[in-house]
Parts: sequence; C-alpha cells; structure tokens
Amino acid sequence: MSTGAIIMMIIAITVVWGGLAASILLLRRFPEAPEDEG
Repeated sequence: MSTGAIIMMIIAITVVWGGLAASILLLRRFPEAPEDEG
C-alpha cells in the first residue's frame, strides 16, 4: 500500500475508535436517565 493510503487508513481507524471511546467515556461520566414509557 502507498504511504497516502496508510495515512488515510490510520486517520479513519482513529476517528472510528476515538469516537467510540469518547462516547463510552461520556456515558460513563454522565449516564442517561431512564425515560418513563407511556
């Protein structure tokens, strides 16, 4: 693979896994309050 392709792959992986980790940390810090059904 070319250098540009490797750099783009690393950026894409970082965005996906970084977003996942950020959402997990955000939910652990501020858990969602359960909503009443009905």
